[in-house]
Amino acid sequence: MKTNLRTLGPQEAKLVLALREEGQEIVTASEIIQRLGSETTARSVIQGLLRKGWITRLIPGRYLLLPPEHGPEPLGENNVLALASAVIEPSYVGWWSAASFHGFTTQRPTTVTVATTRQVASRILEGSEVRFVMVTPRKFFGFQRYTLYDRNVTLSDPAKTVADCVDRPELCGGPSELARILFGASSEVEAAEVITAALAMKSSALLQRLGYLMDLVGWPVTAEQRGELRRHIRPTARTTLGRKDRGDGDVGYVSDWGLFVHVPQSELLADVPKRIRSH
Repeated sequence: MKTNLRTLGPQEAKLVLALREEGQEIVTASEIIQRLGSETTARSVIQGLLRKGWITRLIPGRYLLLPPEHGPEPLGENNVLALASAVIEPSYVGWWSAASFHGFTTQRPTTVTVATTRQVASRILEGSEVRFVMVTPRKFFGFQRYTLYDRNVTLSDPAKTVADCVDRPELCGGPSELARILFGASSEVEAAEVITAALAMKSSALLQRLGYLMDLVGWPVTAEQRGELRRHIRPTARTTLGRKDRGDGDVGYVSDWGLFVHVPQSELLADVPKRIRSH
């Protein structure tokens, strides 16, 4: 009877065992050529390991090892956050995906969004869409490695996740989901940490949205912290949360933060448990 088990030839075993001994999860074609001493041998080994399910291709010439712990059958890698995090360096999984990982929302986004410092085309990895978003260098910080199902995954830390989501609401499910994320984070992350991350990103629009949403969901913020936000917002700054144009029932202009909120408050608070903040 024909079996479909993951086997290893001598050269394949040499490479896999060396990578495991060194704790290396990601390997490039050039590294494999260097290790095996022959481009012809290396190409043959790469094709064999791909076919047998010992590695998976992230992008051309870059591979993720699927170790023996994955079992004897070639089942692939179902840890999409690990796959997304491994495609390019430097990068980090952020926005909605990170908010879900940190427990700020119960939603599970179908697309994994990854922050990078250069343009990278979106791709499908093991059946999941991964979108790469190039961010300006001043906003590329606040990430660290986490362990997820025995894999190293680089994600934005909790405070930076909130700041990133407020900066780009369209990457975290829109205004209503953003409000839910802020409420979820408010009991887990210190306001000071989020404000520090937001200030470092140097965006008045981000600070305006953050101040409004913190008020909206009842995130405890001191007078000093509110003042710090306000001092870094240009007096003439105006920005929008929600649609481009105002619709019936929208919150409208919030003078405290110079913000046009083109979303109904009932929609923003649809998934936010009631919590009244005294001013």
